[in-house]
Amino acid sequence: MNLELTPEQTAVRRLAADFTDREIAPHATAWDRAEQVDPGIVRALGDLGFLGLTIPEEYGGSGGDHLSYALVTEELGRGDSSVRGIVSVSLGLVAKTLAAWGDEEQKRTWLPRLTSGEALGCFGLTEPGTGSDAAALTTRAVRDGAHGDWVVDGGKMFITNGTWADVVLLFARTGGVPGHRGISAFLIPTDTPGLTRRPIHGKLGLRGQATAELVLEGVRVPAGAMLGPEGKGFSVAMSALAKGRMSVAAGCVGIAQAALDAALGYAGQREQFGAPIAGRQLVQELISDIAVDVDAARLLTWRVADLIDRGESFATEASKAKLFASEAAVRAASNALQVFGGYGYIDEYPVGKLLRDARVMTLYEGTSQIQKLLIGRALTGVSAF
Repeated sequence: MNLELTPEQTAVRRLAADFTDREIAPHATAWDRAEQVDPGIVRALGDLGFLGLTIPEEYGGSGGDHLSYALVTEELGRGDSSVRGIVSVSLGLVAKTLAAWGDEEQKRTWLPRLTSGEALGCFGLTEPGTGSDAAALTTRAVRDGAHGDWVVDGGKMFITNGTWADVVLLFARTGGVPGHRGISAFLIPTDTPGLTRRPIHGKLGLRGQATAELVLEGVRVPAGAMLGPEGKGFSVAMSALAKGRMSVAAGCVGIAQAALDAALGYAGQREQFGAPIAGRQLVQELISDIAVDVDAARLLTWRVADLIDRGESFATEASKAKLFASEAAVRAASNALQVFGGYGYIDEYPVGKLLRDARVMTLYEGTSQIQKLLIGRALTGVSAF
């Protein structure tokens, strides 16, 4: 792997950094307090091409490679991980999956809207009773009518973009087959009768992100709404999450980088005992620990992007990157808060929000414990219980 960025990658990174510094970071605290980012940010992300990265231009995408995508999600995560989540889900989990599994009509219908920011997608996998055990989901889709319609009933929980999304990539049990073999994927417009969205407020972190519970009661969709073959929904979901873990890892690098930037800035101007605390050995230890975590997490994430772009196997490496980067982001934010002392504990300063946002990264798109099981199974060839 060549660690030197190409001119195109450097330009994309600079564009994302400038946009973050100008349009995201100055508003992050206010959005966090209001529990909502500015909805206009979605169209701005689309106008810059960030919602179309890696999607072919013939479907409205902006092309590019997965390292460019990782660079953008890192910068967005540095500014506000709630904004990063909009891109990671609508593009990373929905649009990319649609591009890989959809038929021509599905791609022509949805991809131009998703990549432009005209529409947003959400990923309907987690349920109130099923998180890590996704194969045990209970939402059901039953055939009904002469035209092969499906009627869907069930519920989904903790759905990012849920109240904003125009389409949900939803996973439901079909055909009465137990386990992962009985799951199929559907593209369902969120204005379909019978689909209700309930916002989730009071979150510890990612407070600006539109998170929702979805309730489906007699939701009727045509046969053409199914994404991929019947019974292959679990494969669709797992393929999406494998790539999604790279995006989460990149966002965690952004959080850790923001923690490093904040700690360095504060330590250089805060004086105690007659001198800046940056000269204190134990403060330097905290800062150096953050810096090492940033570099290590970034390199693990870049390796995943490189493997994807070269068409090689990457799932285990994605789990390693997501595991390390999410835990590193928590450490980095906690160390930065320690540098700030009491001031780190109030939201006038950024590090408290960084810590709250980082904490959920160890939970979603596969908990740290699930990542360890995936890595262990890949290394030993034995499934753990």
